[in-house]
Amino acid sequence: MSEAELVLRSTRVLTPDGSRPAAVAVADGRITAVLPYDAEVPPGARLEDLGDHVLLPGLVDTHVHVNDPGRTHWEGFWTATRAAAAGGITTLVDMPLNSLPPTTTVDHLRTKREVAADKAHVDVGFWGGALPDNVKDLRPLRDAGVFGFKAFLSPSGVDEFPHLDQEGLARSLAEIAGFGGLLIVHAEDPHHLDAAPQRGGPGYADFLASRPRDAEDTAIATLVAEARRLDARVHVLHLSSSDALPLIAEAKRDGVRITVETCPHYLTLTAEEVPDGASEFKCCPPIRESANQDLLWQALADGTIDCVVTDHSPSTADLKTDDFATAWGGISGLQVSLAAVWTEARRRGLGLEDVVRWMSTRTAALVGLDDRKGAIEAGRDADFAVLAPDETFTVDPAALHHRNHVTAYAGKTLYGVVKSTWLRGERIVADGEFTEPKGQLLTRTP
Repeated sequence: MSEAELVLRSTRVLTPDGSRPAAVAVADGRITAVLPYDAEVPPGARLEDLGDHVLLPGLVDTHVHVNDPGRTHWEGFWTATRAAAAGGITTLVDMPLNSLPPTTTVDHLRTKREVAADKAHVDVGFWGGALPDNVKDLRPLRDAGVFGFKAFLSPSGVDEFPHLDQEGLARSLAEIAGFGGLLIVHAEDPHHLDAAPQRGGPGYADFLASRPRDAEDTAIATLVAEARRLDARVHVLHLSSSDALPLIAEAKRDGVRITVETCPHYLTLTAEEVPDGASEFKCCPPIRESANQDLLWQALADGTIDCVVTDHSPSTADLKTDDFATAWGGISGLQVSLAAVWTEARRRGLGLEDVVRWMSTRTAALVGLDDRKGAIEAGRDADFAVLAPDETFTVDPAALHHRNHVTAYAGKTLYGVVKSTWLRGERIVADGEFTEPKGQLLTRTP
C-alpha cells in the first residue's frame, strides 16, 4: 500500500469512475491512493472500517450567506460552518453581502478573514462584490484571493449592496474579463419586477406573481449578450425559471462561457405546497410550480444546469413575518441540502454519483479548486462525508446547527444520514460531536 497514516475502508467508495469497494489511503491531509478493498493496511496506519456506509467526497457549497461580521445574529462563521460540517459540506464560499461591511474592498475582505479565522469548522473561501462604484477595487480584490465577483441586476434587499444597471454591468464585466475573472450574477430584471403586480400580504400566489419568470429570462438574456460581446466568463446564480433553459443551452452551444446553478429548494419544494403566510419559503427568485421543477431536473440531467448549491440565506425569526412583501427573502437549508437533493434524486431514479457531480465536483471546478476538492482520487484533499443513504430522518429545526431555527424543510422526512465528516483526514464531526475548528481560509489559485 502507498504511504498512509489513515485508511478508510468501505464497500461503497464513490470515485470518479463510479462506486466500488475500496480502501482510501491518507497521509498529510491528502489522499495518497485509492486501493482495492482488501489491500493490506501498512504498519502504523489507523484503519477506519465504514462498513456499507458510502464514502463521498466532501461537498463544496459555493453559495452561502454567512452574514459575519455585522449581522452575526442572523448566522455567523461558527454556526454556519458547524451546520455545513454536520451536512457533509467541507468547503463553502461566502457571499459578499449581508455582512457589514460587504466584501467590496480589500480592507473589507481583510476584516472578514480576521473574523472567520478561528471560527471555521470547514474550509472557507470568499466572493467579492461588484458595485456601481467599485470597479477600481475589482482587480485588487482578485489579487487578494477572492474567487470571483457577485453582482445583482435588480435591488439586492440591502442598501449597502446596490445593483448594477446595464451600463454598470458592461463596465464591471469588461474589467473582470480583462483579468480573466468570473462574474456571478443574481439575474432578475428590475423593469419586469416593477411592472409585476405587487399586492403584498400572506398569499404565496401573490408573491409568486410579483417575481415573474420573464424577470429572470430577460436578465439572463442581457447577461448572455454581454458575455458573448466581451468573451467574458459568467455564472447564473440560483436559476428558478425553466423558461430560461433554451436560451442558456443555445448560449452554451455557441461557446458563450456561461455556467448555471440551481438550489435544493427549487428542486425539492413547489409553489403548490407553500402555505399562505409561511415566509420561511420566501426567496428571490421564488420557488415555482411542480412542472417548472421537472424541467430543472431535466436540465441538470442533460448538463444545461451545471451544479446545485444552497444559497443558504438565513435571518432572525422575527424577520420572517406572514407578509411575503416585507418578510426577509432567504431559505435556510445548509445542513440538510445533501439529504434534500438525494431524497428527490433517488425518487427520480438518479444516483449518488449524480448528486456528487452537482454538489462537489462541479462546484469545486467553478471556483478553481478541482485540483484539491471535489473527488476521491490521489492528490486531492482528504475531505469526506460518510453517508447512510438509505436511512431517514425528519427535519427538526431545533436540532439544526444554524443560529436561527427557521427552515422551509421543517417536518420533511429525508433520506441520507451523514454519519461523519472529515477534513484533510481528520474527523471533524461524528454523531453530532464536533472537534475544535480545523478549517482553513482559502484563496483563489493564481
